[in-house]
Amino acid sequence: MLNNNLQTLMVSMIMAVGVTLSGCDSTKEDAQNPEASAASTSEQSAANTSTQTTPTKTADLDGATAQQGIPVKYEVASWSAAPVDPLTVDALDDIKSTFGKVVSTDENSLDYASNSASKYRFMDTDAPYLDLIDSEKYLELGWYYANPTDSKKEKELSQNHAKKSYMLARQLMGDEGGKLIADMLGGQIIKNKTVGGQKIELAKCEFYSCMLVLNKADAQTDNS
Repeated sequence: MLNNNLQTLMVSMIMAVGVTLSGCDSTKEDAQNPEASAASTSEQSAANTSTQTTPTKTADLDGATAQQGIPVKYEVASWSAAPVDPLTVDALDDIKSTFGKVVSTDENSLDYASNSASKYRFMDTDAPYLDLIDSEKYLELGWYYANPTDSKKEKELSQNHAKKSYMLARQLMGDEGGKLIADMLGGQIIKNKTVGGQKIELAKCEFYSCMLVLNKADAQTDNS
């Protein structure tokens, strides 16, 4: 009986020592592999938190940046102070004199509606253009609309063209004509409207070009 008890006690002691040694080995492995332990800890932490990404600035692949410039200013308030003599839309010679000296004439041009017309150019071919196109039905004013990135000289010519067009619009339509040009330069597009007794087919400034198309037909009685 005593022998059996001794045997049982010895077996229990051996099992206890084995468990203790097993625990020591596990601790020893963790100490020998700190990276594995840290990875396990990080994975557990990541499972309990949401991932937050920091937005990064998208770089231009070719390193190019948008060219910036100074917007063109039109001093329309000062232009309205100059006196003008009224003109009719058929007074072509007087209209041309407002724009200046004709540099070239194209008798085989086309008007806004592709009808036969004459084009009068007041600038050299390589300069920002200033044109009049005259046909049986329409009188068109056209000039170069400068971009903020244009040269100082191009901007000055564009401003001068706009000033002459402003003056001519006042001659043809009074102060309402001047306001029409100011609205065009401000980005408005006007279609099929009567201004100062004159029918406006189209008036706009965009894409480097200003265009004012006057319909020579009888003016409408409303502003629709």
